[in-house]
Amino acid sequence: MSKKYLACFALMGAFLLPPCAVATEYVQAPGSTLAFATEYQGEVFVGRFAQFDTRLSFDPRQLAAARLEVAITLAGAATDNLERDETLQGRDFFDVARSPVAHFSADRFRSLGDGRYVADGTLTLRGVSRPVALAFTWTPGERPVLAGRATVRRLDFGVGGGDWADTDLLPNAVAVSTRVVFVPAGD
Repeated sequence: MSKKYLACFALMGAFLLPPCAVATEYVQAPGSTLAFATEYQGEVFVGRFAQFDTRLSFDPRQLAAARLEVAITLAGAATDNLERDETLQGRDFFDVARSPVAHFSADRFRSLGDGRYVADGTLTLRGVSRPVALAFTWTPGERPVLAGRATVRRLDFGVGGGDWADTDLLPNAVAVSTRVVFVPAGD
């Protein structure tokens, strides 16, 4: 068989193969939020991180190729209480002088059905890395949205040690929620 025929068969074969689903690369868009909630002496308070950067590689049909990276600037934590905000930035809590940025990285994703997923990842906070699961919904579109929730056990990361380690005063579990609006990378 001639090289011309072999090339022709190879080209025809390429057209007969099913197309691969390739994960789309996304970057965070304006309008995204990252918040946390807990209690202090029985009173619930909510805080927000003003600065965070999220990158996502995601296709619901190719979860094995999915990847999520989040960098959180801890000095941007705000709870609408100046004294509390200053305490959060200090050595007993976020220790922003030594560890100004927290990171969440996930490369294991599971489908729960109906547009619901879990990203099993690692949170690194104050130089300590621990597993954290982010349960989220995915709303596709021109500007897709990931809306998620996770529980972070603050004492696992050394957040709020010393006098603050009393879980009757300040619970160990902190609820984290996010709503990230995405645009395709390069747009």
